[in-house]
Amino acid sequence: MNILFIGDINGRPGRSAVKQLLPDLVNEYNLDLVVANIENASAGNGLTVDNYEDLKKTGIDVFTSGNHIWDRKEAIPLLENTKEPIMRPANYPAGVPGKGFWDIRIKQQKVRIINLMGRVFIKEDLDDPFKKADEILNDSKYFLTIIDFHAETTSEKRALGYYLDGKVGAVIGTHTHVPTADAQILPKGTAYITDVGFVGPQESILGVTKEIVIDRFLTQMPNSFETASGPVTEFNAVLMKADSEKIISIELVRKIFEL
Repeated sequence: MNILFIGDINGRPGRSAVKQLLPDLVNEYNLDLVVANIENASAGNGLTVDNYEDLKKTGIDVFTSGNHIWDRKEAIPLLENTKEPIMRPANYPAGVPGKGFWDIRIKQQKVRIINLMGRVFIKEDLDDPFKKADEILNDSKYFLTIIDFHAETTSEKRALGYYLDGKVGAVIGTHTHVPTADAQILPKGTAYITDVGFVGPQESILGVTKEIVIDRFLTQMPNSFETASGPVTEFNAVLMKADSEKIISIELVRKIFEL
């Protein structure tokens, strides 16, 4: 089984990159499953229904998200729709709209994708992601379980990775938009990376027009973020390969190109 996990798709540049690259990647890597984080897919903030429907046509099978999925209220009915393969982090409090995991059958095997969010420096009033992971994993057994851990700090991400080592197929970090160089198989067999990076404009600060962010640092005054434009786009993902029992390899897939 060959699995591609795509990092946070950011705005129009990110969507365009996925449309251009993914069909060829599906053929090149003989992909069986494609997962992508789309909390920033619409102008860097949230998700519109039109953008969601557009991305579904590219070959993405399952969609994860994070704290920005609430930026556009039109995404809530998508999250609530039990037939749509899109989720919000599972460790939001009980009663929050949407679902926190998605089950899919690939090559006659049951695969579960779980979305969790960190609490350090991002959303400290969420439920404990460690305990929520245990709660969901106790529900039933799957051939593979892949976790998108949308979190700010390296320490929290690595802690969850080691905590779940041997219990899940992969713990994939998202949110910070910068790919890390620590893709690895942990000692008990879980594939791990601290952050897969993002898909969006390279000449930016995490996808935002660089001058806007620099001005905020210089003046400490609030301003409105906007998705950067420019010809150079980066595409970051991880490719995982699984045998009949577990994931056996994980590697960063990074493309830099002009749209």
